[in-house]
Amino acid sequence: MKSTFLISFIFFSFAIYAQDTIPTYKKRVLETTEVDIVASYYSQDGDNAAVTGGRGTEELTDFAPSITIAIPLNADDVFTIDAGVSAYTSASSSNVDAFDGDTADPFVASSGASGSDLWANGVFSYSHSSDDRNKVWGAKVSVSSEYDYFSLGFGANYTYLFNEKNTEISANANVYLDQWTRIYPEELRFDIENETDFEDLNPLPNTNRNSYSLGLGFSQILSKNSQASLSLDLVQQEGLLSTPFHRVYFSDKPDIFVENFQLGDDIERLPDTRFKIAIGGRLNYYINETFVLRTYYRYYTDDWGIDSHTASIEVPIKLSSKFTLYPSYRFYNQTASDYFYEYNTALSTDDFYTSDYDLSKFTAHQYGLGVTYTDIFTNFKISKWGLKSIDLKFDQYSRDSGLNFFLISTGLKFVHD
Repeated sequence: MKSTFLISFIFFSFAIYAQDTIPTYKKRVLETTEVDIVASYYSQDGDNAAVTGGRGTEELTDFAPSITIAIPLNADDVFTIDAGVSAYTSASSSNVDAFDGDTADPFVASSGASGSDLWANGVFSYSHSSDDRNKVWGAKVSVSSEYDYFSLGFGANYTYLFNEKNTEISANANVYLDQWTRIYPEELRFDIENETDFEDLNPLPNTNRNSYSLGLGFSQILSKNSQASLSLDLVQQEGLLSTPFHRVYFSDKPDIFVENFQLGDDIERLPDTRFKIAIGGRLNYYINETFVLRTYYRYYTDDWGIDSHTASIEVPIKLSSKFTLYPSYRFYNQTASDYFYEYNTALSTDDFYTSDYDLSKFTAHQYGLGVTYTDIFTNFKISKWGLKSIDLKFDQYSRDSGLNFFLISTGLKFVHD
């Protein structure tokens, strides 16, 4: 009897100990390391280059590969590395040094060194999820560099899910600290009449550009077929917000030409602060096993006088268990900035002026078509890496000011076995 009682007591004590010390199973946030490889080719053309005062070639090509590696540190934490480069050639940027080539002409690319460059970027982020997966917070550091600027960024984000994960609220904050190298149009760098540098006569306030942003989001599952979300983004910028090598031509100054090239009267000048507000909304609706409807709208305004509207629609079409086709359309229009002037219309008595057509009034249309291949079982493998998905997309953009571009992008996602 005593032996039976002792055995029962030991067994009962062990069961209690086991409950206290053996952890219950919880699903990992990320099961295994994932690698995304993305590359895009971009080509544009137009006749309103800001480098040459709103008149001149905007021809540009860009090749941009990037890689994202997401590494699970444990069941709750993920570390992500995102690195990319952008190699571009720009006919308009080459005309910063317009007289380095055989012909000086705003519609002909110069052979100046500024006609091509390499932009490099790296983002390192960390995220942590709570045990119940209802709370996620993260932080990131980013760094990027190009021939005329260097940028260092910091960010943090927080997401909270409740109502049985049917409702989600989120917040993110970012700070970017940019440092410019001031590069002026070739003919303005030295004032022959005063025998002094342009910068000594026309000093810019500083070479820094600091950006501070706050984003708030709300998402709600409305039914088994529909989901909606709202977003609010606030951005404050301070410092050198103009581009020093953008020329401006004044209507109250005589036009001076060398060959076919008009010498700049001044550089672009803009306020040293800018406040932006954007309010957006999404509505996604599952129609049936074949069709899904994704819609988006955003209203934007800033204290430079620009108001804009963006609306887009995408309709993924599931062709089979592995292939999805997704046509898309995006509409955009905006009012002109208070400081925008067309070519040769600004006055020298104005405090601020730019002929950058990105700040002009325009309407744009973008059409896209993409296809995705998905294999959740990763049957195709390279060593210990399984191919999970392939994306390929083509976009065509046209702006009523004359700018056009096309973009081809592709992506591969691999998971580690």
